Amino acid sequence: MAVTSEEVNFLIFRYLQESGFNHSAFTFGYESYINESKIEEEDVPPGALISFIQKGLQYLELEANVNESCTEMDGDFGLLTPKELLTKDVQELKELVKSRKKEKEKAEKQQPAEKKRGKAEPAGDKPVVVADNEVTTLEGHSSEVFVCAWNPKRNLLASGSGDSTARIWQIPEGRSGKSTMKGLAKPVVLKHVNKSLEKSKDVTTLDWNSEGTHLATGSYDGQARIWTVDGTQTCTLSKHKGPIFSLKWNKLGTYLLSGSVDRTVVIWDVATGEAKQQYELHSAPTLDVDWRSNTSFASCSTDKTIQVCELGSAEPLRCFKGHKDEVNAIKWDPSGNLLASCSDDCTTKIWNMDSYKCVWTLADHEKEIYTIKWSPTGPGSDNPNQDLVLASASFDATIKLWDVERGECLRSLTKHTDPVYSVAFSPNGKYLASGSFDRNLHIWSVSDGKLIRTYKGNGGIFEVCWNKDGSKVAACFSNNTVSVMDFI
Repeated sequence: MAVTSEEVNFLIFRYLQESGFNHSAFTFGYESYINESKIEEEDVPPGALISFIQKGLQYLELEANVNESCTEMDGDFGLLTPKELLTKDVQELKELVKSRKKEKEKAEKQQPAEKKRGKAEPAGDKPVVVADNEVTTLEGHSSEVFVCAWNPKRNLLASGSGDSTARIWQIPEGRSGKSTMKGLAKPVVLKHVNKSLEKSKDVTTLDWNSEGTHLATGSYDGQARIWTVDGTQTCTLSKHKGPIFSLKWNKLGTYLLSGSVDRTVVIWDVATGEAKQQYELHSAPTLDVDWRSNTSFASCSTDKTIQVCELGSAEPLRCFKGHKDEVNAIKWDPSGNLLASCSDDCTTKIWNMDSYKCVWTLADHEKEIYTIKWSPTGPGSDNPNQDLVLASASFDATIKLWDVERGECLRSLTKHTDPVYSVAFSPNGKYLASGSFDRNLHIWSVSDGKLIRTYKGNGGIFEVCWNKDGSKVAACFSNNTVSVMDFI
């Protein structure tokens, strides 16, 4: 059996998409002509590349463990590392298996009998494990679900997927679980199909306006669309020439902000559907945007810079430089005075508009930092008497909670085993939800860093979010589903 270069390229492209490397996927897809591929997306299951690699390694491990007569397995699996399987030939692997089996048998003979039986460790405070039957699973998407967001006024949940649709789900009041799934209303399906293209496009980002009356979606086809809660498309915003990675309403709901791979940021007048202003300040793809006020915002890019702009001004108010690699995300604190940014250089930086310089460089992570979130606490928030906290989530599988006044790490949350793609504070700021590609949705106590609730799904998690009163948490998965679990 032979695998063609087209098939390998498609697997790599899908892997980059599934892992959240959207801008890398776009560049690779463009250079390898993925759009001309005859391979049907629905024929390739999620995680296909990883599955093929794992099966190949398992085959090598199996071959290394077969004895000379090929009738029995020599030793147990787990004696070889992936690096050894990739770099050594079969004969070398067989020798390693034999020597390590002898070492293991020798060590087992030397163990005291008491240790062999196993000594129970103190249990301590264990998190509540949420069972599958306590979770409402929303099914209908036919590809990975990349984004999700609760309506700020009603129990409506929006989700966006690689199947070129967004969906609006009506979530019932009361307890979540399998028992409530039978009575679920059918979701409103928002189809993102560009009739001029053979293949439709992934929904990469979405955001509700503050009144919860309209949903904005951004797509891989470079268009932003505005929908009502009943699924009526009121506007198509066409100005970008590349995928839209970030989309935000201002608080008044008068303007929509979009950032694209085409290096530009656009402020849209929602009432007219026209571009109010387009900014061409970055020299590489724009990865994130965030409003500071109803007319000013910040944007970040793979060009390592952050631009702070005002509607009506062609020149930026500030250009923050200091990161040594791509800037993945930016967020203003509730007061609009501090701007946090995170980067592939493994640092989070805090910037102040009163200064052109970085206030703090937070450098405790060991790998790329994918996202950051401010707590809804402190000045300018609904919880002004609580201390302001910043959370950062990294590919090192950890989450850090930061005291930004002192530039110190308050806590390191370390129960995940794979990259953490999303974190979200509860509305009262006392809890933090996190989602990882280890399939776990964790909920932590911000005050002491304890893991208090956990749920393991059937796919990697791209995003987590809380509903308006903090009673439910949603997560979207790589296995085409969205899950909703209760917290209160």
